[in-house]
Amino acid sequence: MKERLETLRAEALRELEAAADAAQLDELRVRILGKKGALTEILRGMGALSAEERPVIGQVANEVRGAIETVIEEKRLAFQQAETARRLQAETIDVTLPGIAPAGGAIHPLTKVVEEIEDVFVGMGYTVAEGPEVETDYYNFEALNLPKHHPARDMQDSFYITDEILMRTQTSPVQIRTMKAMNGQTPVKIICPGKVYRRDDDDATHSFQFNQIEGLVIDKNIRMSDLKGTLLQFVRQIFGPQTQIRLRPSFFPFTEPSAEVDVTCVQCGGSGCRMCKQSGWLEILGCGMVHPRVLEMGGYDPREVSGFAFGMGVERIALLKYGIDDIRHFYTNDLRFLGQFARI
Repeated sequence: MKERLETLRAEALRELEAAADAAQLDELRVRILGKKGALTEILRGMGALSAEERPVIGQVANEVRGAIETVIEEKRLAFQQAETARRLQAETIDVTLPGIAPAGGAIHPLTKVVEEIEDVFVGMGYTVAEGPEVETDYYNFEALNLPKHHPARDMQDSFYITDEILMRTQTSPVQIRTMKAMNGQTPVKIICPGKVYRRDDDDATHSFQFNQIEGLVIDKNIRMSDLKGTLLQFVRQIFGPQTQIRLRPSFFPFTEPSAEVDVTCVQCGGSGCRMCKQSGWLEILGCGMVHPRVLEMGGYDPREVSGFAFGMGVERIALLKYGIDDIRHFYTNDLRFLGQFARI
C-alpha cells in the first residue's frame, strides 16, 4: 500500500503541474482527493492491515495528501493572480482622461413660479395655507355661495368620487377652512397654493390638473383699493416695474363686486401685438370683494369686517413670464424643455 501511495503522489504531482487552468485543476482535485477519488480508494484497504502497519501507512497517507494539497493551493493562487493581471490589463482606466460631469438637475418651472409668487406675498405679510386635494362638496361649493343645483357650478365640471366627495376644483376651500379655524379673529391674510382638478380636455391652454394660487384678506375697513394696490405690487414684482393693471367687471359667486384683472402685454408692453391680439392687455386672474354670505359661512360678521380674494392659475403666469405657448410642455418631462430653466 505504501508503494501505491508513493506512486499516486508522483502521478498526481505530475498531472497537477501540467494543469492549464483553474477548471482543470479543480477537476484533478476531485479525481485525486474527492470522496470517490484515487486516495480514498487506496485508503479503503487499511482495514486489512495489521495494527503495527496502520500508523505507518496513515502517516504516509497524510504526507501524500499534504503534498498534493500544497501543490493544488499553489497552482490555484497562481491561476488567480494570472486572471487578476489579465483583467487589470483588459480593464485599464486612463486616469488622465477628463471626467464626465453628472447631469445637473433644475427646479421645475412651475415650482419656480410658485416659489416666486409665495416670496412676493410673504414679503407683504401673507402666510401660506394648505388643504386637502380631495374635498367635500360643502367646502368646495356650498360654503362658497354655490348651493346645490346652483347654475354657476356648471362653470367647473368636476371629478366627483361620491355625491359629497370630489377632487377640489379650486383652492378656495382652503380659505373657508382657514376662516373657520380662525374662529372670527382678524386679520386673515393668506395665500393658498396647490393642485386643482377639472374635467377639461388637454390642449395648449387647458389641463385636467393644474396649479392655482388664491389669496384672502379679511379685516376691518378692507376696500377694493386695497385689492388693486396689492395686485399692482404683485404684477410689478413678477413681470417688471413698468407693468400696469386694469380691472374689468366680472362675476364670481363668492365675491361681490368681482373683476377680471389684465396686465399690460409682457411682449409689446401695451403697444399691441399678436400675443395680446393688438389690445395691449393680457388677462391673468380673477378677484373681488368677499361675498357677505361667504363671510358668514366662514364665521365672520359682514357688518363688522370685509375682505378681498383673488385667484390665479400658476401655469398662466408661467406661460406669460417665460414666453411659452403650450401648457403641455410643463407636463411631458422633456429634458430639452426643462433644461432651459437651469440657467434662469
